[in-house]
Amino acid sequence: MDDFTKKRIIKLMDEYVQQAVPEHVKDQIGCSYKIRGNHVTLIEERKAFKSEKWVQRPIAQFRLDEKQWKIYWRDSKEKWHFIDDYEPNEDFETQLKIVDQDENGVFWG
Repeated sequence: MDDFTKKRIIKLMDEYVQQAVPEHVKDQIGCSYKIRGNHVTLIEERKAFKSEKWVQRPIAQFRLDEKQWKIYWRDSKEKWHFIDDYEPNEDFETQLKIVDQDENGVFWG
């Protein structure tokens, strides 16, 4: 991922995670992301049961492959799987909207 693309993704993801969780539940649920190489991982954060600690659960991963963003989901064994129901797309925002809307209940369910 080139520097321009990375800066654009950081700006988009910073805005997304700020707006992803309604204000009235931000003390219980959060949203963050990590960028590693050509991968952007969207993460849900929740307070642990009977603890002040926060637990992170990766929701989706976007991978830039040959100028196309692909969407992956993670199983209970922490293995990532490509979702072929969603076509790879050059536009990161399009892929982020797919995950956000989660019409198939793959990510947030």
